[in-house]
Amino acid sequence: MPLALVSKPDAPAPILEEVTLPRLGPGDLRVAVTAASVDPVDTLFAGGPARAIFGLTGTVGLGWSLTGVVTETGAEVTGFSVGDPVAAAHSDFTAPVRAHAEETVVPAAVAALLPDVLDPVGAASLPLNALTAAQMVDRLGPADGRTLLVTGAAGAVGGYAVALAAHAGWTVTGLARESDRDFVLRAGARALVTQMPGPSFDAVVDGAVLHAAALGAVRDGGTFVGVMSASPATSERGIEVGILSVQPDGARLADLLALAASGVLELRVAGQVPLAEAATAYDKVAGGGQRGRWLLVP
Repeated sequence: MPLALVSKPDAPAPILEEVTLPRLGPGDLRVAVTAASVDPVDTLFAGGPARAIFGLTGTVGLGWSLTGVVTETGAEVTGFSVGDPVAAAHSDFTAPVRAHAEETVVPAAVAALLPDVLDPVGAASLPLNALTAAQMVDRLGPADGRTLLVTGAAGAVGGYAVALAAHAGWTVTGLARESDRDFVLRAGARALVTQMPGPSFDAVVDGAVLHAAALGAVRDGGTFVGVMSASPATSERGIEVGILSVQPDGARLADLLALAASGVLELRVAGQVPLAEAATAYDKVAGGGQRGRWLLVP
């Protein structure tokens, strides 16, 4: 039986144990995992807060982003074959086995073929973060010459948001540390600021999850897009506020992988450890301040 990281009730840290994979549904892929990213949301599910929020009472698997090789396809799957390298975002947080495992099962609808030119290990850093950034930028609508501030512009989500927004024609400014200037400008920002500006931007993509503090940078009648938070921003001064929860999307993921293959998106890996040493990666991510993602390699 494959090994997988799981979260158990009252356990303060992930546990590595042998698991039984779910039965393969007609629209599913069985995947031997090449690498999986440890994201901040994973630490919330492993440590308890997210378990309470979502009412999880039993043992559940951990991990969203993965790359791997297809070992079996469901009867109704098209577009994938055994042996295909793929990437996916495993969004079912109630599943007994997810991305942090030697082998897992994912719906084919959330998977995409991995371009040959991409490092199959490094590419595991992309699915959740790039999908989140893309859906935030998409929520803004057409650029039409507008200005955009991206908070957390050197982070995993913010960095992709800078690149995707610049690629879509936005005039982008990144909020980040001075030490991150080279990366933020390389990603496509026209400028970097190190302190929150006043209400001068047509829109803000809040990669740093600042919410109310970031809302102050949006001009009257502008647009703010952030992710879910315990204290989400609320509309003021006619600002349109969008609070998003990422939706796995295989077709959109394929587009993002193609952008990575062409150099528009930069794969950023902070480090990698074997699955058996996952505690190291979880501790690094929980501590914050990472540039790129820590990867688990079975």
